[in-house]
Amino acid sequence: MSENVKYIPAYWKGTKLAYPHVPKEHPKFAESVVAGNIIFISGCQGQNDETGEKPDDFVVQMNNALDKVRKAMENAGSEMNNVVKTLIMLKDVKNYPLMRKTEVEYYEKYAPKLVEDPPASTFLECNLAHPGLMVEIDVFGVVSRD
Repeated sequence: MSENVKYIPAYWKGTKLAYPHVPKEHPKFAESVVAGNIIFISGCQGQNDETGEKPDDFVVQMNNALDKVRKAMENAGSEMNNVVKTLIMLKDVKNYPLMRKTEVEYYEKYAPKLVEDPPASTFLECNLAHPGLMVEIDVFGVVSRD
């Protein structure tokens, strides 16, 4: 059986994150890669990728990251309800309760199936790629649950 692999490029400020569009020392990655029915989404962080702004408000960053996840799922031909695994990385563990609260509120609005049947999830407290980032979410999803 042959599985198709589909590459969905990532963009920051309108620039495709691949060489030669960005210098060799800059980040280069896909927004997602779809292999068969599985969607692998690159880490979605709280920065506004159009302006480069890193809001000082954790809830705003969390919602920015979740918006990116939702957009990536849709760009891959799926929907937010088809997220099956998350890895959520926080700069500071003190934001953990707020992270989980914001996550459920987001799911209530955009992915109600994930409220009752949440995805598998892993949490890490760690340094993130840039100062000012508070959260990054790495996601596995499926195109279809059928």
